[in-house]
Amino acid sequence: MKELKILYLYPDILELYGDFGNIQVLKYRLEKRGINVEITPYSIGDNPPNFNDYDLVFAGGGADQEQGILAKDLIKYKDNIKEAVNNGVFFLLICGAYQLFGKYYKDVEGNIIPGLDIFPYYTEAINDRKKRCIGNIVIDVNLDGKETKVIGFGNHGGQTYDVNTPFGKVLYGNGNKFRDEMEGFFLKNVIATYLHGPLLSKNPELTDFIIKHCLDRKYNENIILEPLDDVFENLCRKQLLDRFLSKEKKP
Repeated sequence: MKELKILYLYPDILELYGDFGNIQVLKYRLEKRGINVEITPYSIGDNPPNFNDYDLVFAGGGADQEQGILAKDLIKYKDNIKEAVNNGVFFLLICGAYQLFGKYYKDVEGNIIPGLDIFPYYTEAINDRKKRCIGNIVIDVNLDGKETKVIGFGNHGGQTYDVNTPFGKVLYGNGNKFRDEMEGFFLKNVIATYLHGPLLSKNPELTDFIIKHCLDRKYNENIILEPLDDVFENLCRKQLLDRFLSKEKKP
């Protein structure tokens, strides 16, 4: 039986707007196909993980205070994380985790939270606490040559700069910054995005893209995933896309 190992970072701290749902969706879609999944949570004080032992690393969103705490813990694993990224381990990073993997995060008071500096972008919060990128988002994403629309919900005050390989083009809502045309950060084995929701429950095609990538890498073969019954999910997606894309491009 095939198996994937998932490292779930800081589930007790990084869990805004249903981000845990991403783990649930991955588990559901793997087990429906008869693929075993081992999920290992890691938080402050636990035994140090070896990131290379996993097929997928997931981390959700958190507020500024939590990011400051986690940055001090996560920095211990910087070299190990960088090695895992270079070795092809898949990383799915949502909101606060997205920011932590960049150069730094500057909060509204001007305090600098050093990031892991794994990727070249950086994030700075706007001085006005009430001004945030909040609302539904639709982006156009290319997944291995196939165009698909990804739906999510964003709520972030930080504005992320110097993203040279974005996750997707914004069709509705805000991107990395207010009214930005681009959202997130994307490499072959890294998706970093502001999309909550949870992200994967609204986007089964994206979930399967991640699953396939992990399986192909682990077993060194071109895995053909058994199709699942996504009729209900696709009906929900159609309703949301029709609602959002019939409006102005920017809310």
